Amino acid sequence: MKAFLFSWSLMAVALAAGAETRPNIVFFLVDDLGRQDIGCYGSTFYETPHVDRLAKEGARFTDAYAACPVCSPTRAAVQTGRWPQRTGVTDYIGAALKPELWKRNTKLLPAPYSDRLAHEEVTMAEMLKSAGYATFFAGKWHLGPEGWWPENQGYDHNLGGVDKGGPYGRGKYFVPYDNPRLPDGPPGEHLPDRLATETGKFMEANRDKPFFAFFSFYSVHTPLQSRPDLEKKYQEKRHRLGLEAQWGREDSREVRLVQEHAVYAGMVEAMDLAVGKVLAKLDELGLAENTLVIFTSDNGGLSTSEGSPTSNLPLRGGKGWMYEGGIREPLVIRWPAVLKAGTVIETPVCSPDYFATALEVAQGKTAAQVDGVSLLPLLKGGSLPERALYWHYPHYGNQGGAPGAAIRMGDWKLIEWYEDGRRELFNLREDLGEQKDLATSNPDQVTALAAKLEAWRKDVGALMPTPNPGYDASQPSGRLPGAAAKSKNKKK
Repeated sequence: MKAFLFSWSLMAVALAAGAETRPNIVFFLVDDLGRQDIGCYGSTFYETPHVDRLAKEGARFTDAYAACPVCSPTRAAVQTGRWPQRTGVTDYIGAALKPELWKRNTKLLPAPYSDRLAHEEVTMAEMLKSAGYATFFAGKWHLGPEGWWPENQGYDHNLGGVDKGGPYGRGKYFVPYDNPRLPDGPPGEHLPDRLATETGKFMEANRDKPFFAFFSFYSVHTPLQSRPDLEKKYQEKRHRLGLEAQWGREDSREVRLVQEHAVYAGMVEAMDLAVGKVLAKLDELGLAENTLVIFTSDNGGLSTSEGSPTSNLPLRGGKGWMYEGGIREPLVIRWPAVLKAGTVIETPVCSPDYFATALEVAQGKTAAQVDGVSLLPLLKGGSLPERALYWHYPHYGNQGGAPGAAIRMGDWKLIEWYEDGRRELFNLREDLGEQKDLATSNPDQVTALAAKLEAWRKDVGALMPTPNPGYDASQPSGRLPGAAAKSKNKKK
C-alpha cells in the first residue's frame, strides 16, 4: 500500500509539473486586416513595429488563410476548429438570414445560414477551460445574440464581446462605447488601448496558472476613425512621400491600388500599439518564454467598398472576394520555448488549424470533430502532409464578391462561380495576383480540383444558393466577377 501511494504521489507530481509547463496562449484576431497591411509583409506606409518584432522573434507564415472572405464564418472556424459549413455560420451575422428575406436584384438567392454559434459547438475556450486554463475574451464577438456571447461559450471573462460587428456606440472607437459588456473609461479613452489594458490585467491576475487570452480587435473595421495625432502623422507622411490615391477596377467595383489612407494608417498603428502593450506585459510578468502568441485576421483588407481604405496589392480583390486579397491573411506565431526566431513558413494553413494547435499544446480533449490540423510540427521545424484547403461562400457580400467556392492544393487554386458555373484556375507560385486564368489550358487540373471540391461540399453539408425567380436582367443587378476585370491605374 505504501509503495502504491508513493507511486501515485510521483504520478501526481509529474502531472502537476506537466500542467505547469503547458504554455499560456494569447490570441490576437484583428478585424479586416489585410495581409499587406503589416510591415513584415511589405507595407511601407503603415507602421507596425510591434507585430514586426513578433515576427522576428517567432515565425511569419506566407500562405495563411481565413476560412471565409467575411468575418463571422471565420470567427466560428477559429473558435471551433471546424469549417464554417459545419457550424452553419456561413455569412456575416446581420445579412439576410433566409432566401425569402433577400431584397437585392441578383441572379441567385443566397443560401440560409445560422445567426449564432450553437451552444453544442465546442469552442476553444471550452476546450481549454476543461484542461485547466483560465479564459478571457476582449473585443469583437459577432457570433450571436445575447445568450450566445463569450460568457456562454466557455470564457470566464468577457470585456466587449456582444452581437455587434463594429464599435457602433456614440463614441465609436472612443468613450462612450455604449457596449453592455464594456463599462466606459475616462473621456478620451481609445478602444484598442482599453482592451489591451484589460488583457494585461487578466494575465497578471492569472500569472500563476495556465491562461488563455483571446484579444479580438474591433479594429480595423469601419467606422474609419483614428486617434487625431496618428491621423495627422500619416497625413504628413503621405505628403512627404508624395502619395496620391490610385484606383483600378475589379469588375464593377473600384479597387484601391496604393496604401495612403491616413485615417486607416492611424487605425493600423493603434492596433499595433495595443499588441505591443500586451507583449510588454508578458515581458514584465516574465511569461513571454512559454506563452504561445498567435496573431492573424478574419478576412482580407477592405479595398472595394465602404471607403476602400487599403490596398491589398499584389493580391487581387479584398474582403468579400474569393481572390487572394479576400482570404490570404497575415499570420505570425511566437513561442520562444519551442519556435526558432526568424522562421518563415510557406506551408498553407487556415483558420480551423488554430483550435487543433491549441488542443495539442494544451494537452486538451474534445469529442467534437475538428477539421483543422495542429501546426505544432511546423513550429518545431518539421512539416505537414500536403492537403487541400477549401472555401464555400454561397452569399453576396457587401464588397462586390459573388457566391462561389474555391480550393487550393499545392500551388494550384480553383475558383468556381455559382452564378454561371464558370471556373478559374491559377498557379499561385507563378501568378500571386491571379491575373492569368489557366483553366482552358489545364482541363485535367480543373477536373481533378473540381471533383475534390464537390466531395468536400458534400462532406461538410454545404448549402447552395438557388435561382432567383424575381431577378430582372433589365435592371441593375448583383455583380458577377469577370475574367476581364484587371487593374487599370487611374488617379482620383
